[in-house]
Amino acid sequence: MKTFTVKKNTNLKDFTDSTYPQGSFCFPRLLKAKDIRVNGVKTGVDVALKVGDTVAYYTTKEQEAKSSHSAIYADEFVYIADKCSGVNTEALAEELKEKGDFRPVHRLDRNTCGLIVFAKNEDAERGLLQAFKDRQVTKIYQCICKNNFKKNSEILTAYLKKDEGAAKVKVYDKPIYGGVKIVTEYKVINSMDGLALIEVILHTGKTHQIRAHMAHIGCPVLGDEKYGDEALNARYSARRQRLVAKRLQFNLSGNLAYLNEKIFESNFVLSF
Repeated sequence: MKTFTVKKNTNLKDFTDSTYPQGSFCFPRLLKAKDIRVNGVKTGVDVALKVGDTVAYYTTKEQEAKSSHSAIYADEFVYIADKCSGVNTEALAEELKEKGDFRPVHRLDRNTCGLIVFAKNEDAERGLLQAFKDRQVTKIYQCICKNNFKKNSEILTAYLKKDEGAAKVKVYDKPIYGGVKIVTEYKVINSMDGLALIEVILHTGKTHQIRAHMAHIGCPVLGDEKYGDEALNARYSARRQRLVAKRLQFNLSGNLAYLNEKIFESNFVLSF
């Protein structure tokens, strides 16, 4: 059993997704079996939660053992996790707090797997946040897309605007009021049966940038249920985007410059 205290008004599903990775993995089963209790009362529905409520998950040992991530690198300043698909950044941070002071310095979408960096103290957090802001971190992704690519490699420029109400973004070819410039570089690695495995370098890091930009050029990420191709996803029974944060390399100064000598790589491998 795992028990948590609610810190802001929300609902049970969103609270679970942002707090307890193992509970999130099996949330429908827990609800069906009424293995979640809110303030001591069993519930089988996604109830509203208020600040101060307690939520207890009666997960089995097998459910609790399902991993949220693996460790790629750790020292006294930095922890680099290889996050599993289906895990919110916030939930992973909550889990890691049981081990110490872990602070995420960037985030990955829930259904994107791969490398995510945590600082282990305030000084490291400050340095890493600045490094990500100043583009001193090279982030390389891999994804499987619909193969409508006109070129095998290209640096794409467009403009992204958030639609807060729909929790989505839209991409435009020309500047638009409220939009921000995005630059996405891709290279086709392999192709097969209407699909392409590509490598992506983000020259800017905006919300849903890869997924939205690839969809905008007619090459949506396989399994993307927000920006993707429904028919393509159904054909391959893909319900989660085939997208991995594959490699990280730093170009830092100061106390964290020792990280520059290393290339960090995710263990997740995409295949057709």
